[in-house]
Amino acid sequence: MSAIVSPCVGLCSTTLGDRTCRGCQRSDAEIRDWFALGGDERAARMAELDALREAVAGRYLRLVDAAALEAQLKRHRIRFRADQPGLSRAVELLRVGRERIQELARYGLAPTGQGEGLPAAELHARLAAELNEAAEARRLFSLDERSALDRSAESPSCP
Repeated sequence: MSAIVSPCVGLCSTTLGDRTCRGCQRSDAEIRDWFALGGDERAARMAELDALREAVAGRYLRLVDAAALEAQLKRHRIRFRADQPGLSRAVELLRVGRERIQELARYGLAPTGQGEGLPAAELHARLAAELNEAAEARRLFSLDERSALDRSAESPSCP
């Protein structure tokens, strides 16, 4: 029996009343239902979350050395998945090391765009705020999508 992979980072803010977790960006419903989802559905959701993180982090960072990033993650025992994209990994790195990171280049990262000139702690704060906004938008879109499906299932179809 293989382990069920989860994006959980162990700091679930839904226990504080958030509708989306500030740590993993899943909705409260996704967290509740995670273990009931099939493997393909969990993989699809993980890919969505990685894409969300990459899109937001890409406004601030670019990955210049994937091997250096992975080595630093291992060195500091920061959890990541083998199939996790680099910028999604960078989000985890900043979450854990934001107060200690002095030079992003040592971690295989370079600031770009909105990230130019920001210390790691401020970079993380901005990333976290934008990730929370994006995760909430994703949750609301998912609710709207489910409502539309429910309405179409209730409507009689025309022959």
